[in-house]
Amino acid sequence: MARGPATFKQADVTRALRGVAAAGVQVARIEIDARTGNIVMLTPRAPNVPDGPYDMWKAESSAR
Repeated sequence: MARGPATFKQADVTRALRGVAAAGVQVARIEIDARTGNIVMLTPRAPNVPDGPYDMWKAESSAR
């Protein structure tokens, strides 16, 4: 049984990783969907950082 064409190549991952590093972002994990070829780079999340206005309001309200 022959394989189909590759949906992503090592060069694609390397190019994406270099682009993220050039932006000064740290990569915690890389996820690749072998079926579609989507490359997702996840960054480490800073602890206790509010995500949005509601989270900021909630953090300020509970601090009292």
